[in-house]
Amino acid sequence: MTGHNTRWKLFKFLKVLLFSVIFFITVLFLVATVRTFTFDVGAGLQLGKWENTTTLSLHLSPQQRKNLLANFKAAIQIPTVSFTETNVNTSALQEFDGLLRRVFPKVFSSSSLVKHELVGNYSHLFTVPGREPDLEPYMLLAHIDVVPADEADGWDVPPFSAQELNGFIYGRGTIDNKQSVMGILQALEYLLERGYTPRRSFYIGLGHDEEVNGLHGAVNIVKLLKSRGVKLQYVLDEGLAVLDGVISGLDGPAALIGISEKGQTTVKLSVSSAPGHSSMPPRESSIGILASAVRRLEENPMPRLFGYGPERGTFEHLAHKFGLPLRFIMSNLWLFSPLLSRVLERKPDTNAFVRTTTAVTMFNSGVKINIIPSYAEAFVNFRIHSAQTLQEVLDLVKSTISDERVKVEMVDGFDPLPISSYDEQAFGFQIIKKTVQIMFPQLTVAPGVCVGNTDSRHYKDITRDIYRFAPSWFKPGDPQRFHGVNERISIKNYEEIVLFYFQLIQNNDIRKLPPPHSSQHEL
Repeated sequence: MTGHNTRWKLFKFLKVLLFSVIFFITVLFLVATVRTFTFDVGAGLQLGKWENTTTLSLHLSPQQRKNLLANFKAAIQIPTVSFTETNVNTSALQEFDGLLRRVFPKVFSSSSLVKHELVGNYSHLFTVPGREPDLEPYMLLAHIDVVPADEADGWDVPPFSAQELNGFIYGRGTIDNKQSVMGILQALEYLLERGYTPRRSFYIGLGHDEEVNGLHGAVNIVKLLKSRGVKLQYVLDEGLAVLDGVISGLDGPAALIGISEKGQTTVKLSVSSAPGHSSMPPRESSIGILASAVRRLEENPMPRLFGYGPERGTFEHLAHKFGLPLRFIMSNLWLFSPLLSRVLERKPDTNAFVRTTTAVTMFNSGVKINIIPSYAEAFVNFRIHSAQTLQEVLDLVKSTISDERVKVEMVDGFDPLPISSYDEQAFGFQIIKKTVQIMFPQLTVAPGVCVGNTDSRHYKDITRDIYRFAPSWFKPGDPQRFHGVNERISIKNYEEIVLFYFQLIQNNDIRKLPPPHSSQHEL
């Protein structure tokens, strides 16, 4: 009888437990379903009526289109290549300086309206004073230098020819980053021609060595601004773009505004051992020991951190633009972050959102085929996730390798950049967002994270907010053109970039943002 009662109690317990689990899952499903069809982060960040500061419009004539295109092509044709921190093409940079002075005469001759300074010999700083000096200034950044390019790598046209093919201009620098260099100055030139003087002061910084860390350009511009006590409302630099068909499952194009960028470190691994003849090899050579260490790093990637950094905000802002079942997942990342993380890590381009990435970039050893080398070294580059620190990465590298024979040294590195504000009170983010949606009303705007690094990281001591965006349109395959083969931009898109900065500069002239108004959709 006792055994029967025990079994009956166990049965009742399991029944209650099963009912509780089913009830919990049902409630969870209902909550997630309701959230799916009501969740729209962007709609919650709409602002009220904006002060109208756009007093000048720009309608490009055929001759203006011809001239701005010729100016842009001339910029692409100058090979302003940065090879290393100590090897940049100075003659090309001097030639580029001459081009800017020639094609933007108003910018360079209107000394009462625009103050121009050369910094670090080849970088440019422009100061445009506003009518109301109490308004905190902002700054637009771009960089003049480009990475090397070789036609033999498979370019359809010579990489510094700026040739047109099917409505696109091809050449190194067309999307990284001379479209912004020329677009910003062309917009300012047009504004000055129309008698524009800003209400809010602003700066333009054009670095000449961004591709090799900006140590002579951006760093010196910041030092100069610091010495003058300058504090900036926000900074806008290159970074993210308009993605059209690049994000699988997203309904329509999206503009991603970078609110942070990953940190970075390069680590040198080295092994020293006794040399010897290849006819009497040791059980483990310096190369073998080092290869095993490198393999352990590749086979044991850094931990998944999706959802712990600002990348979650990207997907939440875009959630309402996905179809089912992706919309269900994106609207409920509080529940599905681990699942999405596992999906994203399958591809290299989306794995970068999930974790600190590990890239073995150099491996050196040996001097002769019949000599066991005494020394082997490898260099590994890590792009550090926003939820991790430089020191945490270094500690994980050492614990993963776990071999005292392998020496681990940090070559250089820095922590991830602070996360800039992007709520309804974030002046810079909302100004950029408003400009994007005036120009391209069909776009969804979302915050994003740059997996690469920009000159803007040097400005973190003089501004609270750094944003990384240019309205370059990318379709599938286009992101691979960065530092790759057949870099290009459409003629139409370059004109749009000029118009974007023309509008953006005027939009910055509002004194303050309008208050939030969730029922309006004027942004």
